[in-house]
Amino acid sequence: MTDDRNDKIRDRAYAIWQREGGAHGDHERHWHQAEMEIDRESALPLTADDALPQTREIASTDVLEVEQLAVRTGISGDEAQALIDRLGTDRAAIEQAARGLKARRKS
Repeated sequence: MTDDRNDKIRDRAYAIWQREGGAHGDHERHWHQAEMEIDRESALPLTADDALPQTREIASTDVLEVEQLAVRTGISGDEAQALIDRLGTDRAAIEQAARGLKARRKS
């Protein structure tokens, strides 16, 4: 395993751990989930942003987009999918709603 890949997996596993509340005992599951995500992303020929149509809209069935929204904004995958389902394909509205959801949790 290359150092760069290992660093990416470690960072992603830590983000998953934080997103799930920082409970101890699931480090192997976090590592394996991070490993799968990193490997899947590295296999893509384009970044998710490059693959989106010029309208900057997203499809509600785009699993990678749901995962990226969750990681980027610190909400769960289920919450990310619910926002996409509720708000349609308007990326700006979805991002704003996700960040608002995260901010309300901190309050």
